[in-house]
This record gives sequence, C-alpha cells and structure tokens, in this order.
Amino acid sequence: MGETMTPFGTTKTGEDVHVLTLTQGDLRVDLLTYGARLQDVRLAGVPHSLTLMSDTLSDYEGPMPYHGALVGPVANRIGAGRVTLDGMMYELERNQDGRMTLHSGSDGMHARVWQVIDHAPDAATLQLTLQDGDCGLPGQRVITARFKITAPATLTMDLTGTTDELTLMNIANHSMWNMDGSRTWQGHSLGIAAEHYLPTDADNLVTGEIAPVAGTGMDFRTARTPVPGDPMLDHNFCLSDQPTALREVVTLTGKSGLRMTLATDRTGVQVFDNHVGLRPGASPYEGFALEAQDWPDAPAHRDFPSVLLKPDAPYRQTTTWRFDRTE
Repeated sequence: MGETMTPFGTTKTGEDVHVLTLTQGDLRVDLLTYGARLQDVRLAGVPHSLTLMSDTLSDYEGPMPYHGALVGPVANRIGAGRVTLDGMMYELERNQDGRMTLHSGSDGMHARVWQVIDHAPDAATLQLTLQDGDCGLPGQRVITARFKITAPATLTMDLTGTTDELTLMNIANHSMWNMDGSRTWQGHSLGIAAEHYLPTDADNLVTGEIAPVAGTGMDFRTARTPVPGDPMLDHNFCLSDQPTALREVVTLTGKSGLRMTLATDRTGVQVFDNHVGLRPGASPYEGFALEAQDWPDAPAHRDFPSVLLKPDAPYRQTTTWRFDRTE
C-alpha cells in the first residue's frame, strides 16, 4: 500500500486503525481508516491544520465521534427513530435524547474500520460493507469512498453505494473547519448559495417547512461575517430539489485570507457552527461543519428529495474542497 500508510491505534474492540497520507501540489491530507475520516488537512506554508483534529484515536471513539468522518448510511436526524419501507417498519437506535436517530446511531459508518482498496501518493479508496440489519436498515450495502488530491490544492471525494434491497442512503462528510487555526471561527466570512433553508424545532429537528432565507439571519447568499449565536446554526440549506451537476455552494474565508470553497452535487448542505465545543479543552464555536448531503428526516416529508436507494440505481456523491487565498 506504500510507505505513507502507518499505524494510528487500536479501537476499543481490538481493530487496527491506519492513517493514509495523500499529497499533491500544495495540499496534504491524512485519512483514517476509522470512519474514513479526514484527520488532518494541511496547506503548504500554513502552520496549522485546516480541520479540527486529534492525534489520539480515543478522542474519535469518545468526545469527537463525527469529526472528519463519513456519517451514515443516513446522515443527520430521523425524528421518529423509525422508518417504513415497502410497508415494513424498521426501528432505529434513538441515540439523541432517547427520541431520535442521529447519524444512523452509535454504530454508524463513523464508528467502523474501513477496508483499504487502493492507495497511491495522491489518492486512496476505502470500502465498507454494512450487512442486512446494520444500523437498523435492510439490505447488504457496500459503500466505496475515493479521495483524490489535484494540484494546486483541491480534494475530491467520490462516494458510491449499492444495495441488494430497498433501503435508505444519505451520506455526509462531517469535517469541521477553521481556516485560521484560531480558538474560535469568529471573524470568518461564510457564503452559502441557497435560497431556502429548513427551520427546526427545539430538538434541532426539521419542522417540514421550506423557508426562504431572504430577510432572515439565514441569508448567506452574499458572503458575510456571522456573529457566534446570531443565528445559532445547525440547519440544512436547500441547494436543489434533486441531485444535479457539481457546483460551488459554500465559501469559508478566514481573517488570514485563506479560503475554502466547497462544491457538491447533493441537494443540501448542513451547516453547524459547533456551538457546543466538542474537542477536549476546546471552546464552543471552534469551527464550522459544512456537510454536503440530502435533506434531513426525508422519509417523514414527502415533499423533500427522496433518500431511497434501490438495487438498480446506485447512490453517488461527489464533493470537492478547494483551498486558495483571496487577493
């Protein structure tokens, strides 16, 4: 697999975890087999990681379960903790407040060790098989994630998912970003190319309303510098009503002028301002999670884009992160 695949640790259940290093141009990415997660993202000449990370596996098994990971097979929240498929009801783990399912439960994709299929200096492919019933859902599902760097500094993630039974799939990368390596993201500029967003209730669960951003604190169509807590962000921004061609949808620019541009072909992006603070010793609002995905709790809302996955129609997602500096 090459000299840039090294041991990272051993999980609580005794599985070995490795880190794969990818480099090309000005970008270096360390990728963990645990959760297929972006553990470290470095740009030449920048003395800090651009993503919130840890060098300790126990942090990812503990207070940082989603940092950098692929979450799924159904990302975000399912309000009832159950879904119906073909007339059959499936009970899911209610791992948030005992009432709803978050990121497919405690044993979701983020908590699995993925198999390395191939590894080159600038690219790697990881694969995970979920058996029928895993995460409470039907079908043997095979998820493949390919990460590739292209010069000068773009990371591309291509996801595919197959199933042998009707099921659900909605995968997101849950990396958290801070361009300046600062204690909080205060001073960053955020732009989101979305005309609508999904309001939420007190549990951060979508209400079903599709609301215009115009005239609200959720309007980031012109990039601006938000204030922590005004508004508090843990919301899906609606990009389209069906998957479409790859397009740039989010910009995050630090006070340093370092900018990340996220492009995706998915229908939404969940923006989370990390108002709780998750890394050991870290402050709230340390970084932004910008999660390209489909709309949350879609099985409960007929007018949301479908997250059904059929045996004859594989799941596909492409997301890119491009790094540069503003003039």
